[in-house]
Amino acid sequence: MNLFSATFDARQTAPLAERMRPRTIDEFIGQQDILGPGKLLRRAIEADRISSLILYGPPGTGKTSLAHIIANKTTSHFVRINAVSAGVKDIREIIEKAQERLHFYTQKTLVFCDEVHRFNKGQQDVLLPAVEQGVIVFIGATTENPYFEINSALLSRSTIFRLKPLTDKEIRLGLEKALADKERGLGNYKTEIAPEAITHWVDYAAGDMRRALNALELAVLTTPPENGIRKIDLSIAKESIQERHFRFDKKGDNHYDIISAMIKSMRGSDPDAALYWLAVLLESGEDPRFIMRRIIVHASEDVGLADPTAMLQAQAAANALEWVGLPEARIPMAQAVLAIATAPKSNSVVTAIDKALEYIRSHKAGSVPPHLRDAHYPGAKNLGHGVGYLYPHSYPGGWVEQDYLPEEAKGISFYKPTGKGLDKNRGKPGK
Repeated sequence: MNLFSATFDARQTAPLAERMRPRTIDEFIGQQDILGPGKLLRRAIEADRISSLILYGPPGTGKTSLAHIIANKTTSHFVRINAVSAGVKDIREIIEKAQERLHFYTQKTLVFCDEVHRFNKGQQDVLLPAVEQGVIVFIGATTENPYFEINSALLSRSTIFRLKPLTDKEIRLGLEKALADKERGLGNYKTEIAPEAITHWVDYAAGDMRRALNALELAVLTTPPENGIRKIDLSIAKESIQERHFRFDKKGDNHYDIISAMIKSMRGSDPDAALYWLAVLLESGEDPRFIMRRIIVHASEDVGLADPTAMLQAQAAANALEWVGLPEARIPMAQAVLAIATAPKSNSVVTAIDKALEYIRSHKAGSVPPHLRDAHYPGAKNLGHGVGYLYPHSYPGGWVEQDYLPEEAKGISFYKPTGKGLDKNRGKPGK
């Protein structure tokens, strides 16, 4: 036995964010959409009638804290596992013990799994029958979109609750509570904190309570007292949280949400919004080649023939990226984004090729008309190849009426000019 174990309290050495976890729903800050008076999740927790659920949201929004509140409230046996460390064998053992508890003591088992998006298929397949049969009630927490990461069978048996980033007001309230709490917080320290320091933490936390509390704790504990008072100004606050937090994951849905916002801003002809989202992507460390691929696609998809130079600008920016790299390439990349955002818009190109592909997939392929066939090899004309072909440059305006489609597709039309910018039917100058 450790001689010091009787006096050791792990809560004393835990980070401030861990010590300040809410113990009850009334202490919980934020998420009123799902935890406000009369809301479904609050009613279920208060009545101890929790069913399987997935808590989905950014870091520091209260997912694990909610699990702690449920653990404190429920009469069920509560088991906490982590998707990274819990293998199939561990899950089988938990299910086996849950069956025994249910059979002998009629006690339910709640299994809370943090980082549930890291559950592999094998782990999920083992868990599913126990959830299905009511042997366990499953609670998963994830920062990733569950529709991307969790199999549909498990999702269909769970209620998904999405947690939102906390508001500035809620983050500020959390900091004030931590400063006042003498039991779990920093209330035993005499501090003077400049209002602008609090504002800086709130701003840079970007809705993440844990990040704000970590910065507060670091600032208080590392600032030497002057006449017994720890004075924290803006410069100290900046040192304790030096980089603005971006809720961004290259493999998650947030990654696709941001690139989608940039694309839709370009399509919607809002250059400022398009630049904003481009800056977020660049600052977050997104692969610049991924960004460039989307810019090139949308130069054609959303501008196309309305201003053909948009595609040239996009391709030139991609070339510049390969030659000079970041940070310099941010300039031609921004130029391409602005060119697309400010150009006249036409989607006739994508509409035309999609119609053509749809037609080809649903119709028998037609034969190439004889007059269009290759006539350059010996004997080709003996087969009738090229016979009757009318060379357009031999006619006024460089155009002459003749059939180019196969007999089976004669009269079909795919390309419909929008009339926007330069997107006009210029293919038949003789008409």
